[in-house]
Amino acid sequence: MRIDVITIFPELFRPFLRTSLVGRAAEAGIMNIGLCDLRQYSDDPHRSVDDEPYGGGGGMVMTAPPWIAAVRSQSQGTSPWRILLTPQGVPLNDAKVEELAARPHLLFLCGRYEGIDERVACTVVDEELSIGDYVLAGGEVAAMVVIEAVSRYLPGVVGSPESVERDSFHRGLLDYPHYTRPRQVEGIEVPEVLVSGNHQAIDAWRREQAFLATRRRRPDLLLSPRQGGEIGAASCNSGGEEG
Repeated sequence: MRIDVITIFPELFRPFLRTSLVGRAAEAGIMNIGLCDLRQYSDDPHRSVDDEPYGGGGGMVMTAPPWIAAVRSQSQGTSPWRILLTPQGVPLNDAKVEELAARPHLLFLCGRYEGIDERVACTVVDEELSIGDYVLAGGEVAAMVVIEAVSRYLPGVVGSPESVERDSFHRGLLDYPHYTRPRQVEGIEVPEVLVSGNHQAIDAWRREQAFLATRRRRPDLLLSPRQGGEIGAASCNSGGEEG
């Protein structure tokens, strides 16, 4: 997969792109990630890319020409899916992440200040995407969130594909609880079933716990189209829920 990022702070991405799964995926060639400094496309002598908003108001707005020029330059010879990170965008969820992971080329636009001139979204953007109902200083952290989430769906990035399949949200459920050594911490024992060696019982316990966790913390997910048949199976054995 190819990923390009347009930003005025490319240095923010360099440590991220060398770290953990994303770093190993880039090193292995599974992800080819390029950084584009928006200021290179500014005609201003001082490489400015913002100006006062029409109509007045606080803050500065990023001007359209550098963005349009940068996006078109990064799109030469290819057809990337162009994503503007913005609080006004479609909310990111697991289904959207999986959809993006199937695209061969993603191009992220990371705005700053009060936002980007609306004509950029009208001319060189395919999709506006939000990572939550809150505001960040810019789109860089949001782009990192999307890149890391997408990377987990690319073959060869995560060592065990099963771990992705069992992640929270993938099947419309939150993840089940995880435990490791020691067997007792602060008087709390590891559930006996997990040390029983009975893998059928362990799988049933994990399905039930995933359902109970979802019903307790995120009941809205149970109405999701991604819930699948596994939720129904778990709900048949959910009589032991606490509270």
